[in-house]
Order: sequence, then C-alpha cells, then structure tokens
Amino acid sequence: MRIVIAGAGEVGSHLAKMLSREANQLVIIEKDEERLSKVAELADVLTVLGDPTSIEALQKAEVNKADLFIAVSPAQDQNINIISALLAKKMGAKKVTARINNDEYTQYDNKIIFTELGIDLLFYPEKMAAYEIIDLLKETGTTEFMEFSRGKLQMFVFRLDEGSPLINKSVQNLLDLDTLEDGIRDFKPVAIARNDTTIIPNLETKFLQGDIVFLICTKEGVKQLIKISGKDEIEIKNLLIIGGGRIGELLARKMISKVDHIKIVEKRKDRCEYLAEILPNVMIINGDGRNTDLLLDEDASNYDAICAVTSSSETNILSCVALKNMGVPKVIAEVENIEYIKLAENMGVDAVINKKLVTAGRIFRFTLSNKVRSIKCLNGSDAEVLEFVATPNSTITKDILGNLNFPKEAIIGGVIRGEESFITNSNTQINPYDRVVVFALPQVLARINKFFA
Repeated sequence: MRIVIAGAGEVGSHLAKMLSREANQLVIIEKDEERLSKVAELADVLTVLGDPTSIEALQKAEVNKADLFIAVSPAQDQNINIISALLAKKMGAKKVTARINNDEYTQYDNKIIFTELGIDLLFYPEKMAAYEIIDLLKETGTTEFMEFSRGKLQMFVFRLDEGSPLINKSVQNLLDLDTLEDGIRDFKPVAIARNDTTIIPNLETKFLQGDIVFLICTKEGVKQLIKISGKDEIEIKNLLIIGGGRIGELLARKMISKVDHIKIVEKRKDRCEYLAEILPNVMIINGDGRNTDLLLDEDASNYDAICAVTSSSETNILSCVALKNMGVPKVIAEVENIEYIKLAENMGVDAVINKKLVTAGRIFRFTLSNKVRSIKCLNGSDAEVLEFVATPNSTITKDILGNLNFPKEAIIGGVIRGEESFITNSNTQINPYDRVVVFALPQVLARINKFFA
C-alpha cells in the first residue's frame, strides 16, 4: 500500500513510524528540512522537501499512485491540510484525509460538504482527545476505555498496585473468579503491559505488581472487574480542568450538562476572557496549574476529578501527581510525549491521554480492510484493539477458534452477534457478519486482516 503523509510534525512522525512496520511504501512531504531529516531517521520512508500545497511537490511524491494521502501539518496549518488533500484527490489519490482545528467543520452537514469535495475523513485530534477523556469520566474505574456497539462489549483496563489480590496469580486464577454458566464468562484478559513489553497472555501467565491489565468484558462483567481490581467507581459531580486550550474548552462544553460544577484554570489572560464569554456557566480562574498554593486556594482537593490538558506534558503530569497526593479520586493527564506515558502512570496518574495515539488509530483503519469498524492504539502498550466484521466465507468463519491457527501474538476477546454479546473461548465458532474484538501486536495485523477479508 502506497501512503503519502504531508507534514512531519509530531502526529505525522508517529504515523510514519507506526505505518512503516506494516511494510507500506511511505512518502513524507515536509517543507522544514530539519523535521524531514528527523522523520527519515525514525522510519523507513521516502522524503520530499517541499510545501504540501505545491503541485510540484505532490507530483514528486507521486500522489497519483497513492492509496492513501494523509495531511497532518500542525493544527495552525489547517488550511494547508485541506488544500493539499483536495489537490491530492484531484491528482488521483484513492483516499485522502486531513487534520483540522475547527469544530465547525466536524458538524454533520458541514462534513458532507467536504465529502462531496473529495475528502474522505476530517479529523480533529483535540476533539478526539476530549471525547476520550469524557469516556474515562463515565467509567472512572478504568485507566483506558473503549466500548463496542454502544457498550455491548467494553474494554476495561487497570493497573496492579501494591496489595492487589491478583499479584502472582495466573490468568486461570482470574478466570476462576468469574461466574460460569454453561461455559460462558463475563470477561477475558487479552493483554498485559509490563515495563516495555506487551504480553498476549495464556492461562499460565502470571500477573505481577505494576502490570497494566487489558480485559474485554460484557456489561455484566464490569462491576465484578471493579471489585477484583480494587478500584472504586466515582460519581463525578465537580470537575476541575487545568488548561483552557481547545481540549479544555471542548471538554467543558460537553461536560457542563453532566456535572454540577466545572472550573477551568488557565494562565493566559486573553484566553480566560474568551472562555468566560463563551462558557458563562463555567468558573474561569486566571492562574498557573503548577502553582500548588493556587490549587489549594481553589479547593482543588475537594474535586471529584481533575483533567490536566495544558500544552505542557510536564505541567499536566506534575499537576495530576500533586492533586492525587491531595486526595483527588480521579486524575487524568494529556501527555504529548509518548515516552512520558509510563512515567506518568508510575507516578500515580490514573489515566493518560495522547492525541497522537488517538489520531493514529483513526487513520490506521484506512490501511486495513474495509471490514475494520474501529481501531484503537493503546497507551502504555504497543498493541492495538480492533473491531472486525466477519465476511461470509472468510477464514475466521471456517472452524472453531481453537483449530484456526490464529497468531499467538493476537487474541480474540469477544463477539457481538445481533443484539447479543459474549466472551470467546477455543470452542467459539465465528459466524458471518459477527463483530469480533481482537487485541493484536503490530507485527501480525496484516496476517489477522487476511482472516477476516
């Protein structure tokens, strides 16, 4: 598959690194020579130095042969992304997608306009990050969240802290805690993130302190998992947002009707004035979220949840750690530096959001078969979770799972069949049109895709 990425900023560089693992033919267009050199060191790519809106640069990149064109110049270059995507489509690229920073463009009627112009997908990373945080505020017992078919299956993630009853127990021990009825279970562990390694577990795999455990569960399994994990479900009534940028604004807009009180701390005075005008029901405080005295003055320790979403990963992490130590039940940090994610989790941050990973999953779906309904790149792990639709006569429907020689680097967690959902085992038979949830390491995604294609 030939992919052209226009823009070698943080998002473009991460996409290049991830997509190069799939043996795609990658071309990067970037007008900044230093950025172009850095991305060339990270991934096996061809490079074109030039403006993404330049027809000459697009011709050098041979966008006419591209299966996918991705315009991901930084947020302030929204118009460059739109123009380059439109040009690429006109020049022959099969699918094109563009990064934007305008919520108006994501509204349904307006998205149709861009679709008619030829842009297959517009994505707004800040909005996607805000929605990830909203999901985490709905399910406060988990450090990461994803639901399938409006909650028929869910992904539940928790960290094994000191004192957890699962430490040194095996996967079989965990499954023995699940109530069995005719061989049916309510949850299934599908991955373990341990240090810098992601493990696809078998029944003998043991849990260790510090592990981050990923599970697929039915609605009925959530309460039991919360009990097993030792985490508490928290009712969010009061929310403090540190950082009044795009994510903070979008988060406040969406949460104002769901909680009793929201306060935003923002250090830019002009931004505070803007927020006070457009969010009349939100209290806006002009100040620095790193200032512990300010947080104490604002009674931050009495809030049910804190979301630190400034442009500084360090500020977000330190603010969350300080507030967690003050007794705040749920702290969530937006961390842009991927290398800081594990650091933040080890320091006690309950959940971490990364715009690059959120965006990568959305775009990555375009590189797989059209039977992939959704995909999510996971924090603290190099695994992905995907939702496939099983096509008639596909390999996955030919026999029970235990006989299919499914890659050991992947695991099928659950199935949605019509209005029903269930956790799989080795005797499960996948039927045509089933929606199948799969956890997989990146090196086997292409093989897994063939099982469903």
